[in-house]
Amino acid sequence: MASQKGGSGKTTLSGHLAVQAELAGAGPVVLIDIDPQASLADWWNEREAELPAFAETTVSRLAADLVTLREQGFRLAVIDTPPAITMAIQSVIAVAELIVVPTRPSPHDLRAVGATVDMCERAGKPLVFVVNAATPKSRITAEAAVALSHHGTVAPVTIHQRTDFAASMIDGRTVMETDPNGKSAQEVADLWTYLADRLEKNFRRTVFAAPGAHVVQPGIHRPAGGFGRRVAGS
Repeated sequence: MASQKGGSGKTTLSGHLAVQAELAGAGPVVLIDIDPQASLADWWNEREAELPAFAETTVSRLAADLVTLREQGFRLAVIDTPPAITMAIQSVIAVAELIVVPTRPSPHDLRAVGATVDMCERAGKPLVFVVNAATPKSRITAEAAVALSHHGTVAPVTIHQRTDFAASMIDGRTVMETDPNGKSAQEVADLWTYLADRLEKNFRRTVFAAPGAHVVQPGIHRPAGGFGRRVAGS
């Protein structure tokens, strides 16, 4: 997750997509929080469910720790990043297979995407815009999608602003767990289905382009230890 603009919804979307990936059978999934505010880590510590897991790491250790996590059986890592264009984000983009850019449908947010797009292009990494926190049936939501399409791929699923979506982050749960039959839960499920397809296509291209690339063995459902809950104040 990367976005220069604060408040774009990276943390909330990170938690929801990680949980949805687990529900869809794409796990084991691990969350990584590079943002110094550690909002994603705080949310995860409120969760009662064991999965998705959480890995505490640093920017300097990220690449090596991802290798370790892969060896432990994790199939997907969702990485939250700080709301600024920093070396930290560049480091995350360098190791990511897909960069998701949540963007609110507002002029300020749309103007802020340029720096993120530039970094992804320089790194040769694919990105997907997700129109987030949109007002249902509003004109600006459609206009935002059109404007973003000039800079890259826009996910065909829009995440709308609803009370259940934001409130679900209070107690460590997601809308899929608080209201699995609601509209917000369906939007997250649809978004994950789309992103999973993108990741699968990217993975195939990577494997064919790099003989001998590591392939995670299926059937691993409970990764070994080595990573766990973030200790308060660490």
